[in-house]
Amino acid sequence: MLRAASLAVTAAMVLTACGSRVDDESGGQAAASCVDTSGDSVKVGFLNSLSGTMAISEKTVHDALQLAAEQINADGGVLGKQLDVVSEDGASEPTVFAEKAGKLISSDCVAAVFGGWTSSSRKAMLPVFEGANSLLFYPVQYEGLESSPNIFYTGATTNQQIVPALDYLKEQGTKSVFLVGSDYVFPRTANKIIKAYAKANGIEIKGEEYAPLGHTDFSTITNKVKAAGADAVFNTLNGDSNVAFFKEYRNAGLTAEAMPVVSVSIAEEEISGIGLDNLAGQLTSWNYYQTVDTPANAAFVDAFKAKYGDNRVTSDPMEAAYTSLFLWKAMVEKAESFATDDVTKAAGGITFDAPEGTVTVNGENHHIAKTALIGRIERDGLIHTVWSSGKPIEPDPYLEGYAWAEGLSAS
Repeated sequence: MLRAASLAVTAAMVLTACGSRVDDESGGQAAASCVDTSGDSVKVGFLNSLSGTMAISEKTVHDALQLAAEQINADGGVLGKQLDVVSEDGASEPTVFAEKAGKLISSDCVAAVFGGWTSSSRKAMLPVFEGANSLLFYPVQYEGLESSPNIFYTGATTNQQIVPALDYLKEQGTKSVFLVGSDYVFPRTANKIIKAYAKANGIEIKGEEYAPLGHTDFSTITNKVKAAGADAVFNTLNGDSNVAFFKEYRNAGLTAEAMPVVSVSIAEEEISGIGLDNLAGQLTSWNYYQTVDTPANAAFVDAFKAKYGDNRVTSDPMEAAYTSLFLWKAMVEKAESFATDDVTKAAGGITFDAPEGTVTVNGENHHIAKTALIGRIERDGLIHTVWSSGKPIEPDPYLEGYAWAEGLSAS
């Protein structure tokens, strides 16, 4: 049974549309849809921050989505229809994401939307998609404790990224951790989970500090980190704040050898912006790196570089976004329909030979099984795997399989 997170936001604006209605299982009527499938093309929406503090990360996701759309079109499209892409800029603002989602659904009449990054943007969009009974494919790792009948989460949930990172630190003998994050939903919820894990596993939390998205002065926070003397730092900063943090971290004399930082929102694309000298040796936790050795990844990397240049790199959110378009295609073709209810009913068990490895859609919680990877940032500017779960981990967004997480969903 899907448990949809609810927000006190009205989505009535997206309910005005033309076209036929799709009946749901209970015999009631879903929101009207204006998706036009009568011609030789169908519209899809890409919604990413192309401006603002999150653009450093989200522009790359948009590029990966464009590549996927081109490849799908070159291979005959979806159900024989070419994808007509409508792109919108979320501008790093949750309210803009909600507004643009409504536009894509009710004015542009897209069959599905692909995008979002911060959990604030996702939570702002959630009631829009549920109110309109439309689909969002969300490509970024997040804090879990959520599922929606109208969202497919193709990035990692907590037990596929944060928990494996904590397990790795514990295996390395880590006894204390300092938490640093951006001040919004994902870092605060992630750190609530980390603190519950730490309490159950004998790890001391030496400190917990937050900075607004886009914050650039980290001297006070790094001084607190240094004074605390933790064994490691768990970093949930997002966007260009990471540039300032890691520069200040190095200026303070803190090193990956003495006090490693494990980051869950820094990928290959951000390394050059932050500076390799500031990041070399630091750790990340994801489900994909450019260095993953699979035939599907070699093809993905070659195609991406051919389109955007040899100097470009691929990353986990880019790969999850790229994969999401192919998963949607497979769902639609299994359903033989673009209608939301038909697509969601067909979703369970859909697999795709993704660059990260084979992924499978869980039809109950709309997440996908993913292999966890801990990586180290090396001098070649890429991230190399130092630990792997060895096989895909089934998604457990509510951490129901972990005794130490009891009560987190309700708190």
